[in-house]
Amino acid sequence: MKIYTKTGDNGTTALFGGTRVPKHHIRIESYGTVDELNSHLGLIRDQDIDNHYKDILIHIQDRLFTVGAILATDPEKAILKNGKERLNIPKISNRDIERLEHEMDTMNEALPPMTHFVLPGGHQTVSFCHIARCVCRRAERLATALNDMEPIDVHTIMYLNRLSDYLFVLARKLTYDLQANEIKWIPEKQ
Repeated sequence: MKIYTKTGDNGTTALFGGTRVPKHHIRIESYGTVDELNSHLGLIRDQDIDNHYKDILIHIQDRLFTVGAILATDPEKAILKNGKERLNIPKISNRDIERLEHEMDTMNEALPPMTHFVLPGGHQTVSFCHIARCVCRRAERLATALNDMEPIDVHTIMYLNRLSDYLFVLARKLTYDLQANEIKWIPEKQ
């Protein structure tokens, strides 16, 4: 299979199902941002962190491919003529969301209570988590905007929302594990 098809040379691309849309279409922006997020997660996974976090990140990356596939599917072509779904893979479920919640709860047990916002940084790995969190929030904003135009599965949006929370807690936990300095944001006095 060739990587280049030349079909996008005119500024359009095909959704899953064949519909052609401009490359700047919000649906393309949505799943493109999820792809960007997935790449950032790969960067975090490549760091010297506990293998448990790496395993969870691999699972999340798998789920993000599903999110991308959902977002890349033309809703008008989601059901085939035979009545079956075009996207024949397990969708995002409550179980996926609950897994993120469980991981956050477990990490939070080892952390001091949060009393202030924290400034991103303190260690390169922690910074990678914060960047991924921000990209995840952008993916969520785009997915919710897309949802206003063409409804998408609610679990997809819920997953992105929970994932950004997870990445924040992971950043705090890695700050703790790496004995990095967590700087609280305390607004300057006037």
